[in-house]
Amino acid sequence: MTDCLFCKMVTREIQSDEVHRSDDFLAFLDLNPQAPTHILVIPTRHFSNAADLAAADQSLAGGLIETATRVSESQGLESGYRIVINTGPDGGQSVFHVHAHVLGGRTMSWPPG
Repeated sequence: MTDCLFCKMVTREIQSDEVHRSDDFLAFLDLNPQAPTHILVIPTRHFSNAADLAAADQSLAGGLIETATRVSESQGLESGYRIVINTGPDGGQSVFHVHAHVLGGRTMSWPPG
C-alpha cells in the first residue's frame, strides 16, 4: 500500500527506531509510548487488521505473537508484559496495518481501558 505509514517503515522510506527486523516482521519503538517499554511488531506484508491476517495466513499470525514474545525477552521483560492487538476503530486501531503492541516495564492494571 503506497500510503501506509507502516509499509513505508518496512521499506525504510520512513525511519523507525528498530529493535528487530526479519524477512517477515519489523519491531520498532512506539512514538507515543504508554509504558516504559512500548514496541510495535508488524508483519512486513500488509494486512489491514488481525482478522485479515488470520484469514490470509495463520502461520504468519502465529509468527506475530512469537516475534512479540522474542522481542519482550530481548527487552528484559521477564517479570511480565502485555501484547495488545487493536482491531478496527472501536477497538482503538489508528494505523490500519496490523500490529501488536508489546508493553512492559511497569505493573499493568485491569481493565485496560
